[in-house]
Amino acid sequence: MKRSTLGAALAVTAIVLGGLVPVAASAAPSPTGALHAVHACGPAGPGTAACHALHLVNDKGVDPATTTPSASGITPAQLQDAYKLTGLKSGGRTVAIVDAYGYANLESDLGVYRSQFGLPACTTANGCLKIVDQNGGTSYPRANTGWAQEQALDVQAVSAACPDCKILVVQAKSTSFADLGAAANTAAKTAGVVAISNSYGGSDAPDNTYGAPYNHPGIAVTASTGDNGFQGASFPASSAYVTAVGGTSLTKASGTTRGWSESVWSGAGSGCSTYNAALSAAASFGTGCAGRAMADVAAAADPYNGGLSIYYPTSAKSSTWGVWGGTSESAPIIAAVYALSGNTSGYANALPYQHAGNLFDVTSGSNGSCSPTQMCTARVGWDGPTGLGTPNGVAGF
Repeated sequence: MKRSTLGAALAVTAIVLGGLVPVAASAAPSPTGALHAVHACGPAGPGTAACHALHLVNDKGVDPATTTPSASGITPAQLQDAYKLTGLKSGGRTVAIVDAYGYANLESDLGVYRSQFGLPACTTANGCLKIVDQNGGTSYPRANTGWAQEQALDVQAVSAACPDCKILVVQAKSTSFADLGAAANTAAKTAGVVAISNSYGGSDAPDNTYGAPYNHPGIAVTASTGDNGFQGASFPASSAYVTAVGGTSLTKASGTTRGWSESVWSGAGSGCSTYNAALSAAASFGTGCAGRAMADVAAAADPYNGGLSIYYPTSAKSSTWGVWGGTSESAPIIAAVYALSGNTSGYANALPYQHAGNLFDVTSGSNGSCSPTQMCTARVGWDGPTGLGTPNGVAGF
């Protein structure tokens, strides 16, 4: 049945993306014992988005609070090593984060994270960090713990991949696509912004109705593909204007030249848009989609294997350490890689297709059952869950 509006499409998504709902990746026994992955944010309603952050909780659904980072979480040094980013500099370019609602302790929590891992301070006082409302002012929206947790993951993922990047956080007053779109436009108008990360989504939607806030040539706009495996396209990742970012499982592999191995994360979203045009840059890559195919590239997203150790809020007043993942992890990582590359001319989603040989190709794993099989099963070259692959330095961007 044809879906005529984003609201109707998202009404279906609300069933899937509810808060604290175990995702596809947690169907198998947890590698970390009783811990399992749950969504941070509540469900998407008509015309709204859900965030794509996942965290590990125990068998009672309680965060296993710790005073130090979990040994199972990836550190900044490990992330940089895995993607060959160690020692690279952005020259102070700015990555913008678009999310919903307020987060009063964002700066202090980010300070704890960066201090823990020996990263330089990133504060509003030194000009590294800026937090604005969706109109660029300081009328910050009301707090929401789930979306604050999303923001913690986003700013700390950027910090991990690009310690010298400046960070702009734009807080929309609600999860509606109208407000999130206004926030994205504010980010694009801010001087110094070279990349904008969007770690949220709903069902497929048309660019001619909803795409304008993501249409910013010269700025790399990234969007996460979702955490429920092969479920069809997700907007804004299905927009022809963005770089759609899928997810992988990332593990140490000391016997290999790279030192790491990657496979498809079973939760990584993939699909074909029924509304938006295929990327011309992807024409020779055999996506199997008549329209826009997602993903374009990928990065670590599996909270069990490749999730980041994050310092995040558990309430308006308290924060703790935990392991976080989802394609909310991978989208800001890729935005940071674009900032490190300094190459965001035109539509940045075309760049990986022009330099596919400079990425780590992910050739094993699956996120479901589908036809054509490349939409859900890894292969040499492009596939749905991981696109063209993951960063190998910045040459692919």
